This record gives sequence, structure tokens and C-alpha cells, in this order.
Amino acid sequence: MPETAPLQALTTANLLALADQCVQCGLCLPHCPTYRLDQLESESPRGRIAYMKALAGGNFEPTSAGDTYLDHCLACRRCEAACPAGVEYGALLVGSRARQAERRPPGLRRRAVLALLARPRLLAGLLGAYRHAWRIVPDGLRRLPEPPVAGPGAGLEPSPAAPGRPSIFVGCIASSYEAPTRLALLKLLGAAGVDASIAPDQGCCGAAARHSGESAMADSLASANRAAFSDAGDVLCLASGCQETLAQSLEGTAPVVDAVAFLEAHAARLRFRHAGGRRVALHIPCTQSAVTGTAPALRRLLAHVPGVDLLELPDAGCCGAAGLHQVEYPSRAAALRAPMLDLLANCGALELLSSNIGCRLHIAQAAGIPVRHPIDFLAEHLA
Repeated sequence: MPETAPLQALTTANLLALADQCVQCGLCLPHCPTYRLDQLESESPRGRIAYMKALAGGNFEPTSAGDTYLDHCLACRRCEAACPAGVEYGALLVGSRARQAERRPPGLRRRAVLALLARPRLLAGLLGAYRHAWRIVPDGLRRLPEPPVAGPGAGLEPSPAAPGRPSIFVGCIASSYEAPTRLALLKLLGAAGVDASIAPDQGCCGAAARHSGESAMADSLASANRAAFSDAGDVLCLASGCQETLAQSLEGTAPVVDAVAFLEAHAARLRFRHAGGRRVALHIPCTQSAVTGTAPALRRLLAHVPGVDLLELPDAGCCGAAGLHQVEYPSRAAALRAPMLDLLANCGALELLSSNIGCRLHIAQAAGIPVRHPIDFLAEHLA
């Protein structure tokens, strides 16, 4: 995993220094999903950097249009991965959005969603009610797939982290939607001879708050997670979109490791049964390719399953989930998702695997086939 930037607020000098890294070459433009969608310079990394730099330097007054273009950024960091000058776009965006939030408080919808994400128990209760009501909710109002029933063991009792013992990160909305996946992970870990715990009192990683400019909320969530994992060994993260923010929060407390990468390191102890030629599509989230760098480990681990017809979808750009983007801009998110859905519809796959919870929820709304975490597939095929 790449080295992570510090969490503290960036000074004006820091912001200007980050913006000055950009040489305005434009090589990032073909990699930017919002530029490809709108073909506007203002919707490109180069255009946004120019806006952020002008604001930080006091050379330009913020405008409603400029702030909207900044809001539209998916924080996918595809531009950062492609940049020949090494521009730290992610740090620049987070720092600029923190200043944006100070002068322009977020809207009611964003505040409500962030408040729910910061309260996993309340969120889990609401999702439980949603699951019971899901079949009578009209299709047009179903903003999330039906929450799963994890089956026996769903109410896993949290146990305090112990020195050297891996601990599983739960998260916020994943508390409900990834309950079966955590059981699957424990099954795989057990087969590999690894004993893991689920630390109590942990919560949201804070990525949504951090990317929304809500630094105080993100800092509070980080503090709670540091306390929860204070005695942990490796902290295993299932969601690629949570991993970097969690690693920043736990720096100096506990190492954060992609659960898939952790299992791949223990793959010699795992045995899988034949998949019977089942065609499975693989989606690589932006965060997994551009931020965590764990896509190769995922490919290697899936290759241990004999008889799987694995088809990695061609890169069609960001799926449009992008944290709260799918909530605040559903039409744009759907437009960004459409090319990937076309690829999926024409590939003949019976299911789609993706390592990020936000991507899976967004894609599953329209995919027409099951969308699961690779961990679920792997556990299903344990010999």
C-alpha cells in the first residue's frame, strides 16, 4: 500500500505547494471519468486544480459553479495514478474541500447521511427495517439493494483485540451489508490456520466525512478506531474504499491490511474445489487499482480456484459510486455506471465480484446478477 499523507489540516502554503506540482500537461484528462462524461475543462483534474489554487492563493472568489465542479469530483484518483509529475491530487482535494466546508456548510442530505454513517448501530437498525419492508418498497424508491441475512452466526460477538492477533474492520454500512462476508472471511482465515477477532466499539473509517471536508467528524471517528484497535495485530479491511483512510487513522497504532492480500499471503494453506467452469466477472474498483494497489494479489488469489472462468471487465472508468456521490448525484452516478453495465450485460457472467462496498451497492441496483465480494466466492469454493 502506498505511503499515506498525514491527516492534519493543510496550510495555505501546503495547498499552494501541492497545486504547484501540476504542470498543466493534460495527460490526466483521458483518465478522468467526469471529464469523459462532460468534456468540460472545469470537470477535469487540471481545471479543478486551477480553481483550488486560485482560491488558496486569494486570487479568485469562490463561485457556485466552481464549487459544484469540485463537488462532482469522484476522488477516484485515477488522475494521480496517471500523472507524470506526481501530483498528490487526493491530498489537495481533501484539503480544499475542508476549506470549502468551512465557508459553505454541507446540505441537509449530506449531513443526514454522514450522521448515520457515524452511528453504525442506528444505521444497522434502519437497514434492518428496510430489509423487512424492501419487497413492498416501489422499485423507484429502492436506493439500496436488499440487505442480506447472514444466517447462523450473523450476530458475531465482538472480542477485544489482542497483541499480534488479526482483527477485522467492520465499518458503517458494511456492518449490515457485509455480515455474510465477515463470516466468509473468518471461514477462510480458519482454513488458513489464522485466529482473528472483531474488535468492539469500532466504527466508520471516516472516508466519507474526510472527502466531504468534515474534518472534525473524521478526526472523531479516527480517534474512536484508534482506541478500538489499540491492542490489535493486523487490522483486516474488506473494503478498498475504506483502507487508506483507516490506515491513516491507525498509523502508529496498528497496520491495516487488505483482507484479500492477507489471505493471498497464506494461500499455500488454502484448498479450493473446482468451480465447474462458472463464468465470473471481476470488477477492480478505482481505490483498489489507484490507491491500495492490491488488485494483483486479488487476481493471484482467485487463480487458486480451479475451473473458474474469470473475466476481468475492461476498464470503463469509475462506476460512479464514489462514496456519497451516488447519494447526492444519482443521475450522474448512473451515467458513469452505464458503460460498465453494458460490458457486464454482454460478457455472459453469472455474477460479479468487487472488493468495495460502495461499488457493489451501486452496481447491484442495476446489474441484474448477483454482485458479491471476492471473499464470498472464495469461501464458497473452499475444499
